[in-house]
Amino acid sequence: MLTSVITFLIYLCIIAIVIYIVIYVLGVIGVPIPPRVLQLVWVIVALVALLFLVQLVLGTGGLRLGKLTGLISAMS
Repeated sequence: MLTSVITFLIYLCIIAIVIYIVIYVLGVIGVPIPPRVLQLVWVIVALVALLFLVQLVLGTGGLRLGKLTGLISAMS
């Protein structure tokens, strides 16, 4: 279970970095994003992450990342 939580946290960091880069690039090219919208995006990411973490710890599912990687390799 500990490895699942660590894997989840690694994926969460990657997702946060991607969202940050997208917001940064949009700001650099001149797309105005209101601060309230940015705050809402981060709150939604945090709530979804909390939901997945609770499901992972309680054993009611969690992320099925193995199926996702299998799907991606099947598409290649």
